Amino acid sequence: MHLNDSPAKPYAGKLLALLDRDQGLLDFNLRVLSWAEREDVPLLERLRFLCIVSSNLDEFFEVRAELHLSAAKAHDTSGAYSEASFERLAGLLHDTVQRQYRIYNHQLLPALTAQGLRLLSHGERAPAQRVWVQQYFEREVRPMLIPVGLDPSHPFPQVANKSLNFIVRLGGHDAFGRENEIAIVRVPRALPRVIRLPHRFTGDYSGFVLLSSVIRAELGSLFPGRKMLEFSQFRVTRNSDLAVDENDVDNLRTALREGLVHRNFGQAVRLEVSAECSKTLSEFLLKQFALPASACYHAHGPVNLVRLSQLIDLAQRPELCFPAYQPNRVHNSREPGSIFARLQKRDILIHQPYERFDMVLDFLREAVHDPQVLAIKQTIYRTGSDPHMMDLLREAVRRGKEVMVVVELKARFDEEANINWSEMLESIGAQVVYGVVGLKTHAKMMLITRREGRSLRRYVHLSTGNYNPRTARLYTDISHLTADPDLTYDAEQVFLHLASQSKLPRLHKMAAAPFFLHSHLVAKIAALGRIAQKGGTARIVLKMNALTDEVLIRSLIQAGQQGVRTDLLVRGACMLPAQVAGYTDNIRVRSVIGRFLEHSRVFYFRAGRDEELYLSSADWMNRNMVRRVEICWPVTDPGLRQRLVDECLLAYLHDGVDAWDMQSDGSYLPVKGTRGTDGHSAQQALMTRYGALS
Repeated sequence: MHLNDSPAKPYAGKLLALLDRDQGLLDFNLRVLSWAEREDVPLLERLRFLCIVSSNLDEFFEVRAELHLSAAKAHDTSGAYSEASFERLAGLLHDTVQRQYRIYNHQLLPALTAQGLRLLSHGERAPAQRVWVQQYFEREVRPMLIPVGLDPSHPFPQVANKSLNFIVRLGGHDAFGRENEIAIVRVPRALPRVIRLPHRFTGDYSGFVLLSSVIRAELGSLFPGRKMLEFSQFRVTRNSDLAVDENDVDNLRTALREGLVHRNFGQAVRLEVSAECSKTLSEFLLKQFALPASACYHAHGPVNLVRLSQLIDLAQRPELCFPAYQPNRVHNSREPGSIFARLQKRDILIHQPYERFDMVLDFLREAVHDPQVLAIKQTIYRTGSDPHMMDLLREAVRRGKEVMVVVELKARFDEEANINWSEMLESIGAQVVYGVVGLKTHAKMMLITRREGRSLRRYVHLSTGNYNPRTARLYTDISHLTADPDLTYDAEQVFLHLASQSKLPRLHKMAAAPFFLHSHLVAKIAALGRIAQKGGTARIVLKMNALTDEVLIRSLIQAGQQGVRTDLLVRGACMLPAQVAGYTDNIRVRSVIGRFLEHSRVFYFRAGRDEELYLSSADWMNRNMVRRVEICWPVTDPGLRQRLVDECLLAYLHDGVDAWDMQSDGSYLPVKGTRGTDGHSAQQALMTRYGALS
């Protein structure tokens, strides 16, 4: 097995304060942001990582900030969310934003210019370029803008979540002789945020202008007869969690659709303004949005860095991006015969994105076109806008197969897409259910029932990730295809439970949340702790996206103190403090940030020579254990299990390029001495093994 078996030192049980979850999320984003600074990363990919962090921060504000802000407004001084927690969090966020703009202004912009990619401000544009920009404004932009002068009959307008706006303070009098000073200009989302200048105006470089710069240059012309005294871009972020009481609605789909209408106008949690915005204007905006001063962020550049991702596509410079990666076919995928025939012989694992997600679509496609297939059941959490899977399900209905789809309507920020898919499937005769009231269905399963002779046989696809072809190229996940009678029986029982809401029976191999998974994991950890305490060899290696469930954390700490050597590969927030002398000496925490987003969940437990390895849809968070339908299942084939150990655990434990190790104070340091050299990168090694870079 080759996992480190060096003896661990036992400790008496001790209690230890856990790390802060929100700080853990921000620390993760700082690790992602470090990729924007790495000179060994292609330039446009560095820009992409900067945009990713901005997008992540947007979501952080939309989901997490309101908890702290509400406590701050109430002057609450107790509990996890308080006035103090808001101020502490705001300080961390301000530092992160300032670092973003330092990277943007002092590293990325000069590097882009050196590569012939220039973002031209109004002052940098040549006379001919200014004429073209003015003409573009008159033709494409002005017809879309409606400046609103504020007075008692024109109150402050509704400003949508994350939309671009301008605030202007005007001198002089309006058409009716009044001195109303403030005007607001909302910028439609339909307008592109990055515009490429025609080649005839740039010569030997590629020139671009930002929409905000175009509007800024012509802003005064929107107010004829008035003097523009000062102005600023601004953007407000709003709490975007949909609050629907499922026990108090007759139709969840209808309630969520109605809620989506109001999502863009929820409670404001952050205000972004230009760096040069005056105190007068920023205080006016803070008052309008009922925000404290610490919720105002000054942007030394575009107020929405996310939109700079448009520049990456417009640049058309593949040499400044990662080499194109072509994932290989899946192991044994060229064997003759159908996928069903292969699964009768052995299970199939697909390690995405190193191997193609296409085989999952092939599995469904074969089921759709096979006349012996009678029924298809599938969960849908996030599928994105790609229609291939939905087209296949629609074709299955047309061919007379029984199709049952469990659609999770409350998948955050995918609610509208899932509502649309559910309505489409329902309209053509598929059986659509929405899971269990009060729980999100996060399990990823596709169950095929096929007639073979006089009996029925089931085949199942289980996954750590979503049925989304796009993210399957960007996220690391494991797909497991099997005809194992126990696992297919378990999947059938979970589907029956989701449809009928009847009691879930004891499963043969799976552990499912919210019923058995939590206690199952606690029991596994405790058993290894007892073995280690008696002098036996015990080992735990876990790979997941987040570790925040206190019960599981305390179980791991106790097991470590009993002598279990534990490695935790946690991409994002981890509340377990590692390597604290006398408390967690036997526990190491590592985060790997790479070209692909680490997303697979792999749990390894070993006692002596006996080992178990599980895959799961669940992170070790309280919400996954008690408020979601999740699955966890074993991989029992020795060859496949060893492959998962090698590719998902050992490779990352030995990563010397993209790994960060948690220190005893909860901070993270990059691995020493190999960054930018020929050190081992787990993701690079797997790309080399399975694919072709071009």
